[in-house]
Amino acid sequence: MQSLFGSPTAPAPAAAVKDVTTATFVQDVMEASREAVIVVDFWAPWCGPCKTLGPILEKAVAATKGAVRMVKINVDENQQLAAQMRIQSIPTVYAFFDGRPVDAFQGALPESQVKEWVKKLAALAAENDPAAQIAEAIAQAKDALAAGDPMTAQAIYGQVLQIDPEN
Repeated sequence: MQSLFGSPTAPAPAAAVKDVTTATFVQDVMEASREAVIVVDFWAPWCGPCKTLGPILEKAVAATKGAVRMVKINVDENQQLAAQMRIQSIPTVYAFFDGRPVDAFQGALPESQVKEWVKKLAALAAENDPAAQIAEAIAQAKDALAAGDPMTAQAIYGQVLQIDPEN
């Protein structure tokens, strides 16, 4: 990722996969989803497909470098939460963003489908990240200049300054 001034910036550190309980669900999922997309993996230790899906999800989420985070909820230990979320079979995976569920699936998917699903979630997070939007606008302005279109570049830079006067 490039900063607005052209120097590389480090992405937000990706938190390790976290085990969540009924008691920590609001903080670790609902509140955390205001900062990033949170993937919630409902699983159980005895579930064979869960053992296959879990590592695939973790790998796909890690590839987003913090844009998407993941938590795991053991349905055997958190039966009340599983009932509230209407989990009827496992694995069931939800994605939360901005305090609400935005997508979900049940069952073990192939790795290619999991990667595509997580990639879509990362794009959702980027669409709502002002810094990413500004960086994209600046890149478009630079492209317009390189293509010999200074009027478009000027218009884009003007919009960036309206959003971020310090830029």
